[in-house]
Amino acid sequence: MEENNNTTRRKFIQQTALASAGLVLVNPLNILGQNNNLNSMSKNIKSKGYAAKDNSGKLSAWEFERRPVGDNDILIDIKFASICHSDIHQMKGDWGDQQYPQVPGHEIVGIVSAIGKNVTKFKVGDRAGVGCMVDSCMECESCNHGEEHFCDNGKTLFTYGNPDKTSPSGITQGGYSNNIVVRDHFAVHIPEHISLQEAAPLLCAGITTYSPIMNANFKIGDKVGVAGIGGLGHLAVKIAVSKGAEVYAFTTSKDKVNDILAFGAKEVIVVDNLDKLKPYKGKLDYMISTIPAQFDLATYSSVVKPYGHFTQVGMPIGFELTLSNIGLANTRVNFNASLIGGIPETQEVVHYCADNNVLPKIEVIKAEQINDAWTKVLSKQARYRYVIDASTF
Repeated sequence: MEENNNTTRRKFIQQTALASAGLVLVNPLNILGQNNNLNSMSKNIKSKGYAAKDNSGKLSAWEFERRPVGDNDILIDIKFASICHSDIHQMKGDWGDQQYPQVPGHEIVGIVSAIGKNVTKFKVGDRAGVGCMVDSCMECESCNHGEEHFCDNGKTLFTYGNPDKTSPSGITQGGYSNNIVVRDHFAVHIPEHISLQEAAPLLCAGITTYSPIMNANFKIGDKVGVAGIGGLGHLAVKIAVSKGAEVYAFTTSKDKVNDILAFGAKEVIVVDNLDKLKPYKGKLDYMISTIPAQFDLATYSSVVKPYGHFTQVGMPIGFELTLSNIGLANTRVNFNASLIGGIPETQEVVHYCADNNVLPKIEVIKAEQINDAWTKVLSKQARYRYVIDASTF
């Protein structure tokens, strides 16, 4: 991407963030959802979904309550929520001890059914989505410049499993459920020219790959590698292709080759042993890895040209990767890691994918199929994002 275009994009994100944050300060006359009144808005919201009750990795039906709709909140009737590998990691305690019951899910889309009196960003009936976070301090430098996920005051509140004094259960509860109450700033609009079920994976898988790919600033025709072609990786392929890259996809699943070529990749390398990487040493301009487990990072990064960049977005057990320092040093590749993206950039990826027909490959399932779907995600059988029909909770 050219320098002037990137500068314009950064300004757009910053301006959008400031405008959105400003909405919280607006205090118009009462604006309530249709068929809602002050009495109903002050009560806890009954909800039902699927929750982990322990670290077994198995979910079951659970009825619970969410906080009332506050002045700056919206209530979303969830229509679809998709399954992310992160849901499995967290519910199993791979990233630390958890409080249960806990409802996972941070790829959430639905229809706004009620709004607080200060809300002007949404109206009842709007299509809305919620991703990986639901609050932050909204006062610091990062929050006021579209990077709420890096809140300088450590107040980023992630969508499930975070201590939350406003939640009747004591923690945030995610999107494997029929509704969610969220601060309006942390929801994004879903345009009409993308289906809700296809929009859902963009709220995590989409932004997690879009953000580093856009910031890589590669040029049309540059050779871009994607390692790990699952829920995140297949979107990374599609996004990179849409930006004009010549994409090389690295997977351990030979039965995905035809799919990946259909996504637009120039070549698919089945890495059934690390020797398969040798012919590509120093060939690529940039590489993104979505692999959520331990792997030989130094050998994978060797396919990038000296002084090129390698970005890791997959999160393994314990958030830790073991790597060969001398191996990475010998590649002369710049290694970095990326998280998600801020709210303005999340809104941006939804519009970008809708406008450019960059859509995830999904399979819609019922709530009763969640445990089976989790098993298939772990065994690399997902093709490529399971999306739960929330009407089945």
